[in-house]
Parts: sequence; structure tokens; C-alpha cells
Amino acid sequence: MAGITSTCSSSSSSFCFKPFLTKTTPFSTLESKLFGLRFSNPNSVNSNSVSLSSSVSAITARYGGGSRPSGPGGSRRFQKSNSDDEQALDISSIRSATVRLIDAKQNMVGVVSTNEAIQMAESAELDLVILSPEADPPVVKIMDYNKYRYEQQKKKREQQKKSAANRMDMKELKMGYNIDQHDYSVRLKAARKFLNDGDKVKIIVNLKGRENDFRNIAIELIRRFQNDVGEARPGLPILAA
Repeated sequence: MAGITSTCSSSSSSFCFKPFLTKTTPFSTLESKLFGLRFSNPNSVNSNSVSLSSSVSAITARYGGGSRPSGPGGSRRFQKSNSDDEQALDISSIRSATVRLIDAKQNMVGVVSTNEAIQMAESAELDLVILSPEADPPVVKIMDYNKYRYEQQKKKREQQKKSAANRMDMKELKMGYNIDQHDYSVRLKAARKFLNDGDKVKIIVNLKGRENDFRNIAIELIRRFQNDVGEARPGLPILAA
């Protein structure tokens, strides 16, 4: 999901308008599915800040990524790398004369001697991996440990990608009510990129001093920006509190 939040602000005081409120204002003729209008202090003479807010769907595309890890392979039972790998593959750490064995086809073989389990793993040219060293007797499994570790790392990377895809950041873009066309195009391009990345975009139009007389122009600028960025939807009037 992505959206646009647009704000006009000034240094002296502020009033903001936000979406999905119920009281009509002179702006009620403006319609947009994205925008709502709210004056937090409509009776204040010095109010001089307006804000447009929205939340809309956006198509997210993510490309590229890090280098792909090497596939499964390598040496067998006596290979040691990380401490976790060493613990899982260190059969000498088993003091019990027997182990509870799971074979390479996920079948529970049952309790066998530790030496027999080692011989079965060597005959299959696979690893004998300790799953539960504290169990009585310890639980071990015959498998290709390098392949298992590779698949676990792959699952972890996929979960991280899903988490990153679901994460949404708020990006801010600022412009004046009388922004020139070149600067406007630059901000428009940036907003589209942020939305395509799945982020939210907040547009800020600053009004200073007498510029507050042009806040209607600022509102129209924001509505124009919304249309140009491709996030406009008809059907919902701008309302005020």
C-alpha cells in the first residue's frame, strides 16, 4: 500500500486538514477519493497552514538483490564451519551409547547404537546431524547438512524480502506555491519512484507571511500534483471539521 500526504505550513501558526471527516466547508465542491480537508482552528485569524492527506493503493515493484549463495555441496560429516555447524556435526560430543535415529527419508528408525548410526550415515555418504543433544537418548538424523543449511538460509532470505516488501516509509517532498515547472517535474518524478517502491509520500507546501493569502493556490497545486503523479481517484468530497 502507498499513499500521499500533502501539507502547507508556515512559521507563525497552523491549521491542518485531514481526510474522511464529516462537516462540509466551502471546499466541499472539491472531490477526490484521496483527499480530505480539515481546519484544526477555523476561527483563528492567524491560521495559515493547510494539509492534505490520503492513503491509496499502489503497485509495488522490487528488483535486484544480493549475490546468490553457492548451492549445496562440499565435504561430509567431519566438515566444520560455524559453531552451530560444529555442534550439530560433532558426533564425538555424544556420550550416550545409543541414539534415536531418523533416516534420510524422514523415517523414524528408532533407538540404535551410536556406532551403527555413524556407519549408516557413512554408507549413505551423508551427514549424521545431532538434532536434540539433551534428549535421552540424543536424537540424530541422516541428511545432507550442507543442503539443509542452504535451504534454511534461503527460507530466511525469502522471509526478509517479504518483511521488506511490507514495510512502508514516509517520504517528504517540499515545494513553494509558485514552484517553477522544472522543480515541479523533479518532485513529481521522485514521488512516483517512492510510490513504486511501496512508500508513502508527504507533500509540503510552505507559506510565509503574505503568502498565506495564496493558500487556495497551494491547495490547487497539491491537487494538481496528485493528479499528475497518478494517484487521483474520484468520488470522495473534501470535508472539514
